[in-house]
Amino acid sequence: TKLDLPVDLFIFPIPDPAILSISGPISDHKMGSEIMSSGDEDKDDGLDFIEFSNYLKEHEKKLRLTFKSLDKNDDGQIDLMEIQQSLADLGLNISKEEAQKILQSIDVDGTMTLDWNEWREHFLFNPATDLQEIIRFWKHSTVLDIGDSLSIPDEFTEEEKTTGMWWKQLSAGAMAGAVSRTGTAPLDRMKVFMQVHSSKSNQISLVGGFKQMLKEGGLMSLWRGNGINVLKIAPETAIKFMAYEQFKKLLSSEPGKVKTHERFMAGSLAGATAQTVIYPMEVMKTRLTLRKTGQYSGMFDCAKKILKREGVKAFYKGYIPNLIGIIPYAGIDLAVYESLKNLWLSRYAKDSANPGVVVLLGCGTLSSTCGQLASYPLALIRTRMQAQASLEGSEQLPMNLMVKKILKNEGFFGLYRGILPNFMKVIPAVSISYVVYEHMRSELGIQK
Repeated sequence: TKLDLPVDLFIFPIPDPAILSISGPISDHKMGSEIMSSGDEDKDDGLDFIEFSNYLKEHEKKLRLTFKSLDKNDDGQIDLMEIQQSLADLGLNISKEEAQKILQSIDVDGTMTLDWNEWREHFLFNPATDLQEIIRFWKHSTVLDIGDSLSIPDEFTEEEKTTGMWWKQLSAGAMAGAVSRTGTAPLDRMKVFMQVHSSKSNQISLVGGFKQMLKEGGLMSLWRGNGINVLKIAPETAIKFMAYEQFKKLLSSEPGKVKTHERFMAGSLAGATAQTVIYPMEVMKTRLTLRKTGQYSGMFDCAKKILKREGVKAFYKGYIPNLIGIIPYAGIDLAVYESLKNLWLSRYAKDSANPGVVVLLGCGTLSSTCGQLASYPLALIRTRMQAQASLEGSEQLPMNLMVKKILKNEGFFGLYRGILPNFMKVIPAVSISYVVYEHMRSELGIQK
Protein backbone atom coordinates (compact mmCIF):
# COMPACT_ATOMS: atom_id res chain seq x y z
CA THR A 1 0.00 0.00 0.00
CA LYS A 2 1.33 3.42 -0.97
CA LEU A 3 1.02 6.44 1.30
CA ASP A 4 0.31 9.64 -0.61
CA LEU A 5 1.06 11.63 2.52
CA PRO A 6 -1.49 14.40 3.12
CA VAL A 7 0.03 17.75 3.88
CA ASP A 8 -2.28 18.12 6.89
CA LEU A 9 -0.45 15.25 8.59
CA PHE A 10 2.57 17.47 9.14
CA ILE A 11 0.96 20.46 10.81
CA PHE A 12 2.85 21.15 14.04
CA PRO A 13 3.08 24.14 16.35
CA ILE A 14 5.29 26.51 14.33
CA PRO A 15 7.71 28.26 16.70
CA ASP A 16 8.54 31.96 16.72
CA PRO A 17 11.12 33.04 14.08
CA ALA A 18 13.58 33.63 16.91
CA ILE A 19 13.94 29.87 17.27
CA LEU A 20 14.39 29.04 13.60
CA SER A 21 17.92 27.87 14.34
CA ILE A 22 16.58 24.91 16.28
CA SER A 23 13.52 23.77 14.42
CA GLY A 24 14.08 25.40 11.03
CA PRO A 25 10.33 26.07 10.58
CA ILE A 26 9.24 25.41 7.02
CA SER A 27 5.97 25.41 5.15
CA ASP A 28 3.67 22.41 5.56
CA HIS A 29 3.86 21.58 1.85
CA LYS A 30 7.65 21.74 1.83
CA MET A 31 7.79 19.66 5.03
CA GLY A 32 5.68 16.93 3.44
CA SER A 33 7.69 16.93 0.22
CA GLU A 34 10.99 16.75 2.14
CA ILE A 35 9.77 13.74 4.11
CA MET A 36 8.62 12.16 0.86
CA SER A 37 12.00 12.69 -0.84
CA SER A 38 13.94 11.53 2.24
CA GLY A 39 11.96 8.34 2.69
CA ASP A 40 11.22 7.38 -0.92
CA GLU A 41 13.99 4.77 -1.35
CA ASP A 42 12.82 3.39 -4.72
CA LYS A 43 12.08 6.88 -6.16
CA ASP A 44 8.52 6.03 -7.25
CA ASP A 45 7.01 9.27 -5.84
CA GLY A 46 5.25 7.48 -2.99
CA LEU A 47 6.00 5.90 0.37
CA ASP A 48 5.04 2.32 1.14
CA PHE A 49 4.75 1.13 4.74
CA ILE A 50 8.33 -0.21 4.91
CA GLU A 51 9.83 3.00 3.49
CA PHE A 52 7.80 5.10 5.92
CA SER A 53 8.86 2.90 8.87
CA ASN A 54 12.51 3.12 7.84
CA TYR A 55 12.25 6.90 7.55
CA LEU A 56 10.81 7.16 11.07
CA LYS A 57 13.51 4.87 12.53
CA GLU A 58 16.37 6.81 10.92
CA HIS A 59 14.82 10.14 11.79
CA GLU A 60 14.36 9.12 15.42
CA LYS A 61 18.06 8.19 15.63
CA LYS A 62 19.00 11.69 14.45
CA LEU A 63 16.55 13.22 16.92
CA ARG A 64 18.15 11.23 19.74
CA LEU A 65 21.63 12.44 18.76
CA THR A 66 20.46 16.05 18.63
CA PHE A 67 18.72 15.71 22.01
CA LYS A 68 21.91 14.30 23.57
CA SER A 69 24.03 17.08 22.09
CA LEU A 70 21.71 19.66 23.68
CA ASP A 71 21.54 17.85 27.03
CA LYS A 72 24.96 18.96 28.20
CA ASN A 73 24.73 17.68 31.79
CA ASP A 74 23.21 14.30 30.78
CA ASP A 75 20.24 14.61 33.15
CA GLY A 76 17.68 13.67 30.48
CA GLN A 77 16.24 17.21 30.39
CA ILE A 78 16.97 20.24 28.20
CA ASP A 79 16.69 23.53 30.04
CA LEU A 80 16.96 27.22 29.21
CA MET A 81 20.71 27.51 29.73
CA GLU A 82 21.48 24.45 27.60
CA ILE A 83 19.56 25.88 24.64
CA GLN A 84 21.35 29.23 24.95
CA GLN A 85 24.74 27.52 25.23
CA SER A 86 24.14 25.20 22.27
CA LEU A 87 23.22 28.08 19.98
CA ALA A 88 26.18 30.14 21.26
CA ASP A 89 28.46 27.22 20.32
CA LEU A 90 27.13 27.53 16.77
CA GLY A 91 27.84 31.27 16.74
CA LEU A 92 24.24 32.45 17.35
CA ASN A 93 23.67 34.38 20.57
CA ILE A 94 20.06 34.62 21.72
CA SER A 95 18.50 36.34 24.72
CA LYS A 96 16.94 34.59 27.71
CA GLU A 97 13.49 35.64 26.43
CA GLU A 98 14.12 34.03 23.04
CA ALA A 99 15.31 30.83 24.72
CA GLN A 100 12.07 30.81 26.77
CA LYS A 101 10.04 31.03 23.56
CA ILE A 102 11.85 27.96 22.27
CA LEU A 103 10.99 25.98 25.39
CA GLN A 104 7.38 27.18 25.53
CA SER A 105 6.75 26.17 21.90
CA ILE A 106 7.80 22.58 22.61
CA ASP A 107 7.13 22.16 26.36
CA VAL A 108 3.87 20.23 26.79
CA ASP A 109 3.72 19.81 30.59
CA GLY A 110 4.68 23.41 31.47
CA THR A 111 7.82 22.49 33.45
CA MET A 112 10.05 24.76 31.30
CA THR A 113 12.28 21.76 30.62
CA LEU A 114 12.10 19.26 27.75
CA ASP A 115 12.33 15.52 28.19
CA TRP A 116 12.94 13.04 25.36
CA ASN A 117 9.25 12.32 24.77
CA GLU A 118 8.35 16.00 24.35
CA TRP A 119 11.30 16.50 21.98
CA ARG A 120 10.44 13.41 19.93
CA GLU A 121 6.72 14.17 19.64
CA HIS A 122 7.33 17.74 18.54
CA PHE A 123 9.93 16.99 15.87
CA LEU A 124 9.19 13.48 14.60
CA PHE A 125 7.54 14.66 11.38
CA ASN A 126 9.74 17.72 10.93
CA PRO A 127 12.60 16.86 8.54
CA ALA A 128 14.63 19.94 9.58
CA THR A 129 15.50 18.87 13.11
CA ASP A 130 19.25 19.09 13.00
CA LEU A 131 20.52 21.86 15.26
CA GLN A 132 23.52 22.22 12.95
CA GLU A 133 21.37 23.16 9.96
CA ILE A 134 22.89 26.65 10.22
CA ILE A 135 26.32 25.12 9.61
CA ARG A 136 25.05 23.31 6.53
CA PHE A 137 23.49 26.41 4.98
CA TRP A 138 26.16 28.94 5.92
CA LYS A 139 29.34 27.36 4.53
CA HIS A 140 31.39 29.91 2.64
CA SER A 141 35.08 28.97 2.56
CA THR A 142 34.21 25.65 0.88
CA VAL A 143 31.84 27.31 -1.60
CA LEU A 144 33.71 30.51 -2.48
CA ASP A 145 37.26 30.80 -3.80
CA ILE A 146 38.72 34.27 -4.35
CA GLY A 147 42.31 33.09 -4.78
CA ASP A 148 43.47 33.18 -1.15
CA SER A 149 43.42 30.17 1.15
CA LEU A 150 43.80 31.81 4.56
CA SER A 151 40.18 31.67 5.77
CA ILE A 152 38.97 29.44 8.63
CA PRO A 153 37.77 26.06 7.26
CA ASP A 154 34.04 25.43 7.23
CA GLU A 155 32.36 23.27 9.85
CA PHE A 156 30.80 19.95 8.85
CA THR A 157 27.89 18.40 10.71
CA GLU A 158 28.30 15.01 12.39
CA GLU A 159 25.97 13.54 9.79
CA GLU A 160 28.15 14.86 6.95
CA LYS A 161 31.24 13.36 8.59
CA THR A 162 29.74 9.93 9.26
CA THR A 163 28.15 9.60 5.80
CA GLY A 164 31.34 10.69 4.01
CA MET A 165 29.57 13.72 2.53
CA TRP A 166 32.40 16.00 3.74
CA TRP A 167 34.92 14.74 1.18
CA LYS A 168 32.40 15.23 -1.63
CA GLN A 169 31.86 18.81 -0.52
CA LEU A 170 35.61 19.44 -0.30
CA SER A 171 36.05 17.89 -3.77
CA ALA A 172 33.29 20.12 -5.16
CA GLY A 173 34.97 23.13 -3.51
CA ALA A 174 38.37 22.19 -4.95
CA MET A 175 36.95 21.87 -8.46
CA ALA A 176 35.15 25.21 -8.07
CA GLY A 177 38.42 26.80 -6.92
CA ALA A 178 40.32 25.36 -9.90
CA VAL A 179 37.84 26.74 -12.45
CA SER A 180 37.52 30.07 -10.61
CA ARG A 181 41.29 30.62 -10.41
CA THR A 182 41.73 29.71 -14.07
CA GLY A 183 38.98 32.14 -15.07
CA THR A 184 40.52 35.03 -13.12
CA ALA A 185 44.21 34.13 -13.68
CA PRO A 186 44.97 37.19 -15.90
CA LEU A 187 43.86 39.55 -13.12
CA ASP A 188 45.82 37.53 -10.56
CA ARG A 189 48.95 37.76 -12.71
CA MET A 190 48.42 41.52 -13.07
CA LYS A 191 48.15 41.81 -9.27
CA VAL A 192 51.46 40.00 -8.73
CA PHE A 193 53.08 41.98 -11.57
CA MET A 194 52.04 45.30 -9.98
CA GLN A 195 53.01 44.17 -6.45
CA VAL A 196 56.57 43.46 -7.58
CA HIS A 197 57.27 45.95 -10.40
CA SER A 198 55.03 48.97 -9.74
CA SER A 199 56.46 51.94 -7.82
CA LYS A 200 56.34 55.74 -7.78
CA SER A 201 59.08 55.88 -10.38
CA ASN A 202 57.57 53.04 -12.44
CA GLN A 203 53.81 53.56 -12.46
CA ILE A 204 52.00 50.60 -14.08
CA SER A 205 48.37 51.06 -15.10
CA LEU A 206 45.98 48.18 -15.62
CA VAL A 207 45.80 48.66 -19.40
CA GLY A 208 49.54 49.37 -19.68
CA GLY A 209 50.38 46.26 -17.67
CA PHE A 210 48.27 43.99 -19.87
CA LYS A 211 49.76 45.51 -23.03
CA GLN A 212 53.24 44.86 -21.64
CA MET A 213 52.41 41.22 -20.86
CA LEU A 214 50.80 40.57 -24.25
CA LYS A 215 53.74 42.15 -26.07
CA GLU A 216 56.29 40.08 -24.13
CA GLY A 217 54.59 36.67 -24.22
CA GLY A 218 51.34 36.72 -26.18
CA LEU A 219 47.82 35.87 -25.00
CA MET A 220 48.71 32.64 -23.16
CA SER A 221 51.27 34.50 -21.01
CA LEU A 222 48.30 35.92 -19.06
CA TRP A 223 47.88 32.44 -17.54
CA ARG A 224 51.49 32.00 -16.37
CA GLY A 225 51.62 30.50 -12.89
CA ASN A 226 48.02 29.27 -13.03
CA GLY A 227 48.95 25.57 -13.29
CA ILE A 228 50.68 25.41 -9.94
CA ASN A 229 48.11 27.76 -8.39
CA VAL A 230 45.42 25.18 -9.25
CA LEU A 231 47.61 22.20 -8.36
CA LYS A 232 48.15 23.37 -4.78
CA ILE A 233 44.40 23.50 -3.99
CA ALA A 234 44.05 19.74 -3.33
CA PRO A 235 46.96 19.23 -0.87
CA GLU A 236 46.27 22.51 0.92
CA THR A 237 42.54 21.75 1.36
CA ALA A 238 43.21 18.21 2.61
CA ILE A 239 45.97 19.23 5.05
CA LYS A 240 43.98 22.17 6.38
CA PHE A 241 40.84 20.09 6.95
CA MET A 242 42.69 17.26 8.75
CA ALA A 243 44.76 19.69 10.85
CA TYR A 244 41.63 21.72 11.72
CA GLU A 245 39.80 18.66 13.05
CA GLN A 246 42.81 17.75 15.24
CA PHE A 247 43.35 21.27 16.56
CA LYS A 248 39.65 21.56 17.41
CA LYS A 249 39.91 18.44 19.58
CA LEU A 250 43.00 19.79 21.31
CA LEU A 251 41.68 23.30 21.94
CA SER A 252 37.98 22.77 22.71
CA SER A 253 37.11 23.18 26.39
CA GLU A 254 34.12 20.83 25.97
CA PRO A 255 34.37 17.66 23.85
CA GLY A 256 32.40 18.06 20.65
CA LYS A 257 31.67 21.77 21.25
CA VAL A 258 33.79 24.50 19.68
CA LYS A 259 33.38 28.14 20.67
CA THR A 260 34.09 30.96 18.22
CA HIS A 261 37.50 31.90 19.67
CA GLU A 262 38.52 28.21 19.75
CA ARG A 263 37.42 27.86 16.14
CA PHE A 264 39.53 30.89 15.21
CA MET A 265 42.61 29.48 16.97
CA ALA A 266 42.14 26.00 15.46
CA GLY A 267 41.54 27.46 12.00
CA SER A 268 44.59 29.73 12.18
CA LEU A 269 46.82 26.87 13.30
CA ALA A 270 45.40 24.61 10.59
CA GLY A 271 46.06 27.34 8.01
CA ALA A 272 49.62 27.76 9.28
CA THR A 273 50.18 23.98 9.09
CA ALA A 274 48.89 23.78 5.51
CA GLN A 275 50.89 26.84 4.44
CA THR A 276 54.08 25.40 5.97
CA VAL A 277 53.73 22.19 3.97
CA ILE A 278 52.78 23.71 0.61
CA TYR A 279 54.75 26.99 0.87
CA PRO A 280 57.44 25.95 -1.68
CA MET A 281 54.58 25.79 -4.21
CA GLU A 282 53.65 29.40 -3.29
CA VAL A 283 57.21 30.55 -4.06
CA MET A 284 57.20 28.66 -7.36
CA LYS A 285 53.81 30.15 -8.24
CA THR A 286 55.21 33.68 -7.82
CA ARG A 287 58.34 32.89 -9.86
CA LEU A 288 56.34 31.20 -12.64
CA THR A 289 53.81 34.06 -12.69
CA LEU A 290 56.59 36.64 -13.16
CA ARG A 291 58.76 34.61 -15.52
CA LYS A 292 59.83 35.91 -18.91
CA THR A 293 59.47 33.88 -22.09
CA GLY A 294 61.94 30.99 -22.07
CA GLN A 295 63.06 31.51 -18.44
CA TYR A 296 61.56 28.21 -17.22
CA SER A 297 60.26 25.29 -19.27
CA GLY A 298 57.81 24.28 -16.53
CA MET A 299 57.26 23.64 -12.82
CA PHE A 300 60.01 21.06 -12.40
CA ASP A 301 62.53 23.18 -14.29
CA CYS A 302 61.64 26.14 -12.07
CA ALA A 303 62.11 24.08 -8.88
CA LYS A 304 65.42 22.67 -10.15
CA LYS A 305 66.84 26.10 -11.02
CA ILE A 306 65.77 27.68 -7.71
CA LEU A 307 67.34 24.79 -5.79
CA LYS A 308 70.57 24.94 -7.79
CA ARG A 309 71.06 28.73 -7.66
CA GLU A 310 69.60 29.66 -4.26
CA GLY A 311 69.37 26.49 -2.16
CA VAL A 312 66.52 25.04 -0.10
CA LYS A 313 66.03 28.26 1.93
CA ALA A 314 64.75 30.03 -1.20
CA PHE A 315 61.57 27.92 -1.05
CA TYR A 316 60.63 29.62 2.23
CA LYS A 317 61.32 33.26 1.35
CA GLY A 318 58.45 35.43 2.56
CA TYR A 319 57.25 32.68 4.90
CA ILE A 320 57.12 34.92 8.02
CA PRO A 321 54.89 37.70 6.57
CA ASN A 322 52.71 34.98 5.01
CA LEU A 323 52.29 33.30 8.40
CA ILE A 324 51.60 36.59 10.20
CA GLY A 325 49.05 37.47 7.49
CA ILE A 326 46.87 34.50 8.46
CA ILE A 327 45.85 36.18 11.75
CA PRO A 328 44.28 39.42 10.39
CA TYR A 329 42.81 37.68 7.35
CA ALA A 330 41.23 34.74 9.19
CA GLY A 331 40.20 36.83 12.22
CA ILE A 332 38.46 39.60 10.27
CA ASP A 333 36.92 37.18 7.74
CA LEU A 334 35.44 35.07 10.57
CA ALA A 335 34.31 38.08 12.67
CA VAL A 336 32.62 39.89 9.76
CA TYR A 337 30.99 36.72 8.43
CA GLU A 338 29.65 35.63 11.83
CA SER A 339 28.31 39.16 12.48
CA LEU A 340 26.54 39.29 9.11
CA LYS A 341 25.21 35.75 9.60
CA ASN A 342 23.80 36.53 13.07
CA LEU A 343 22.32 39.81 11.81
CA TRP A 344 20.49 38.01 9.00
CA LEU A 345 19.30 35.17 11.24
CA SER A 346 17.96 37.53 13.90
CA ARG A 347 16.29 40.02 11.53
CA TYR A 348 15.34 38.41 8.25
CA ALA A 349 14.98 34.64 8.71
CA LYS A 350 11.31 33.73 8.43
CA ASP A 351 10.82 30.20 7.15
CA SER A 352 14.30 28.65 7.20
CA ALA A 353 17.91 29.09 8.27
CA ASN A 354 18.77 28.97 4.55
CA PRO A 355 19.95 32.48 3.56
CA GLY A 356 19.64 31.93 -0.20
CA VAL A 357 22.26 32.50 -2.88
CA VAL A 358 22.41 36.31 -2.83
CA VAL A 359 22.84 36.63 0.95
CA LEU A 360 25.40 33.81 1.14
CA LEU A 361 27.49 35.25 -1.72
CA GLY A 362 27.16 38.79 -0.38
CA CYS A 363 28.23 37.90 3.17
CA GLY A 364 31.06 35.65 1.99
CA THR A 365 32.37 38.20 -0.49
CA LEU A 366 32.24 41.10 1.97
CA SER A 367 33.94 39.18 4.81
CA SER A 368 36.69 37.82 2.55
CA THR A 369 37.30 41.25 1.03
CA CYS A 370 37.62 42.80 4.50
CA GLY A 371 40.10 40.06 5.44
CA GLN A 372 42.12 40.69 2.27
CA LEU A 373 42.17 44.43 2.87
CA ALA A 374 43.62 43.95 6.36
CA SER A 375 46.29 41.44 5.34
CA TYR A 376 47.18 42.88 1.92
CA PRO A 377 50.38 44.74 2.99
CA LEU A 378 51.76 41.45 4.37
CA ALA A 379 50.79 39.67 1.14
CA LEU A 380 52.67 42.31 -0.86
CA ILE A 381 55.79 41.96 1.34
CA ARG A 382 55.60 38.17 0.97
CA THR A 383 55.36 38.38 -2.82
CA ARG A 384 58.29 40.79 -3.10
CA MET A 385 60.45 38.60 -0.87
CA GLN A 386 59.56 35.55 -2.96
CA ALA A 387 60.44 37.36 -6.17
CA GLN A 388 63.46 39.51 -5.24
CA ALA A 389 66.15 36.87 -5.93
CA SER A 390 64.90 36.49 -9.52
CA LEU A 391 65.03 40.25 -10.23
CA GLU A 392 68.25 41.66 -11.63
CA GLY A 393 69.97 44.13 -9.33
CA SER A 394 67.38 43.65 -6.56
CA GLU A 395 68.43 43.85 -2.90
CA GLN A 396 67.80 40.79 -0.72
CA LEU A 397 66.00 42.54 2.14
CA PRO A 398 64.42 40.98 5.24
CA MET A 399 60.80 41.81 6.09
CA ASN A 400 61.38 44.77 8.45
CA LEU A 401 63.81 46.57 6.11
CA MET A 402 61.53 46.01 3.12
CA VAL A 403 58.58 47.58 4.97
CA LYS A 404 60.75 50.59 5.91
CA LYS A 405 61.98 50.97 2.32
CA ILE A 406 58.45 50.87 0.86
CA LEU A 407 57.11 53.37 3.42
CA LYS A 408 60.08 55.70 2.83
CA ASN A 409 60.02 55.60 -0.98
CA GLU A 410 56.33 55.08 -1.75
CA GLY A 411 54.40 55.98 1.40
CA PHE A 412 51.64 53.97 3.08
CA PHE A 413 49.75 53.29 -0.17
CA GLY A 414 52.87 51.65 -1.56
CA LEU A 415 51.84 48.67 0.58
CA TYR A 416 48.65 48.40 -1.50
CA ARG A 417 50.15 48.15 -5.00
CA GLY A 418 48.02 45.81 -7.13
CA ILE A 419 44.91 46.13 -4.94
CA LEU A 420 42.75 47.20 -7.94
CA PRO A 421 43.11 44.00 -10.03
CA ASN A 422 42.84 42.05 -6.76
CA PHE A 423 39.41 43.56 -6.02
CA MET A 424 38.36 43.35 -9.68
CA LYS A 425 38.68 39.57 -9.61
CA VAL A 426 36.58 39.09 -6.45
CA ILE A 427 33.10 39.21 -8.03
CA PRO A 428 33.91 37.02 -11.09
CA ALA A 429 35.85 34.60 -8.84
CA VAL A 430 32.93 34.29 -6.40
CA SER A 431 30.38 33.91 -9.20
CA ILE A 432 32.37 31.25 -11.07
CA SER A 433 33.20 29.25 -7.94
CA TYR A 434 29.56 29.25 -6.77
CA VAL A 435 28.16 28.13 -10.15
CA VAL A 436 30.77 25.36 -10.49
CA TYR A 437 30.29 24.30 -6.84
CA GLU A 438 26.53 23.94 -7.31
CA HIS A 439 27.07 21.93 -10.53
CA MET A 440 29.57 19.64 -8.76
CA ARG A 441 27.15 19.17 -5.85
CA SER A 442 24.56 17.96 -8.33
CA GLU A 443 27.05 15.68 -10.11
CA LEU A 444 28.31 14.16 -6.84
CA GLY A 445 24.81 13.66 -5.45
CA ILE A 446 25.20 16.04 -2.50
CA GLN A 447 21.84 16.81 -0.94
CA LYS A 448 20.64 20.38 -0.65
